[in-house]
Formats: sequence, C-alpha cells, structure tokens
Amino acid sequence: MKDIDESRARLKGIFNITVTPFARDGAFDFDGLTRNIERVVGLGFDGLLIGGTYGEFPTMTTEERAVLFRHVMDVVGDRVPVMLCSAHSDPRVVRELTALAGDLGGLPMVTAPYVSEITDGQIVQFFADVAPLSKTGILIYNAPGIGITLSPALLEELSDLPGMVGIKQGDLNPTAIDRIACRLAGKLRLFCASDLAFLGPMMLGFDGISSTNSGALPELILAAYRAVESGDAHKARDLHRLWYGLRALARTHGQPQVTKAAMNLRGFDGGSVRLPLRDVPAEIIPAIRAELEKLAADPRSGVTLA
Repeated sequence: MKDIDESRARLKGIFNITVTPFARDGAFDFDGLTRNIERVVGLGFDGLLIGGTYGEFPTMTTEERAVLFRHVMDVVGDRVPVMLCSAHSDPRVVRELTALAGDLGGLPMVTAPYVSEITDGQIVQFFADVAPLSKTGILIYNAPGIGITLSPALLEELSDLPGMVGIKQGDLNPTAIDRIACRLAGKLRLFCASDLAFLGPMMLGFDGISSTNSGALPELILAAYRAVESGDAHKARDLHRLWYGLRALARTHGQPQVTKAAMNLRGFDGGSVRLPLRDVPAEIIPAIRAELEKLAADPRSGVTLA
C-alpha cells in the first residue's frame, strides 16, 4: 500500500493473525512462516496481521521485529494488505517501527503506550505524534490485555486525528461495540479483534475481523466469515458452533499456545511459543486432537488431518 487512501480502501475482510513459528530454542522459523502465509493467501484471506499480541511481539527485540516485518513484506508484496504491529511501551520503539511499517507498504497497528496512569489527553497526543510517521496511516488497536482500555468516547476523539485509518477493537463489551458501530462506521474501518465472538460486531456493520484460530482452522473460519459477508447468518452461526470445543480449549490454555498445537497436529508450521509462554502440556494434546478429529469427520468444516 502506498498511502492512506489505499489503506482505507483495502482495509476490510478477514485478516489472518499469523502466528510466529519459533523453534524450541526460540529461533525464528522463517520457512514455516512463509508456508503459513502462502496457505492463507492461497485460500483467499483478505489480509494478514503480523507481529501482534498472538504473534508474540513482546518477546522480540526491536531488531527482530524489523526483520520480521521485512521478511513478511518480501513474501507478500502487494498481494494483500498487511497490518504490522508496532506497539510498545517505549514511544521511541513505536516511532521507529511505525515509520518502517509504513515505508514497507504495511499498515502500522498501534496501541496506547502501556504505562501506568497515562491520561486520555496523553493518549490522544501520543497518537497525534505517531500518525504522521507513517505514509499509510495507522490502525488504532484497542487492546484491553495491555491494561488500558480505550473508551468509545476516546476512540471517537482519536478518530478525528489526521492519519487514522481504522480501529481494531478488542473490547467486545456489547455496549461499546454498539456505540462504535453506530457512531464510527464509515468514518474509520472497524475490525473485531477476536474470532471467538465476531458474529455480533459483524452484524452491526464492522468491516472485518482478525483471526488467530484461522492459523489452525483456515478453511472453517474463512467459510463462516464469508457466510456473514453474504448475509447468511444461519450458516455463519452453524459453522461457528462447529469449533466451540477448540475455542473452549483456547480460553483455558491460551492463545497462541492452542492454535500452534492444533497447527502442528494438522501438519502446519505452528512451532513453539517463546518464554515466558509455555507450549501446551503433553496431556492436553489428546483433547486438541479429539476436537480436530471431530471437525474432520464433519464435511461442513473443510478440515482435514495430516
């Protein structure tokens, strides 16, 4: 993407949150990453999100994140839009990675700086300072997991800043979703940050979703999303219900741990997580396998096992 206008035009649909496959010693598996990217692009996903929370960016150095950005953009080119997470608690790192992401043709995804007792006014000024650094604009990531939740009122204030392209909304409180959908739709691109509960936001008019579990179930989650997109709510509901068991395991044992384990069981390149996360314990693997076998036995899922 070359500028903000192109970012706004192309930022919609289902984006795969691409896990970062690590070897057990923590080394990057770039070949595996490339195969994972080619799989979802080949299936018809609308875009990618690289180096986000479930891409384990907090475990990477700034230099590693820059290498990751460059590798992915070399692989993808301009085939699909790519969100590149440039979040950090240190604004100097955010500035460096945001500028790089825009220069590479990706869309920087930026959280508020996760420091204690930051005020709304300071958050607004932070985004105002960062946005001009990217020629493609920035995507606001409202990520409660970092300890800061941006209120709908604050998101409305941020939406008036130059350079804002969209919001990736991680606060799925129905009241917040309702206000954001009704007041910001058409002004910014709106993305649901979770595939665990995306049907409501999409029915309210969100422009897309980002999905971690699509690393393990790309066929099924893509089909559910396309059903919503085409207006077939009943089909979307039925497909979404199929993988409840895997969602329950992910809620219990964590993402990206369960996603990576399920990818490995399917013969994909999930790899390992980096410390401080730990791979799913061996005793949980049979439960993940059982859920995959259940899906593989249902022709609606499109899931096969290696």
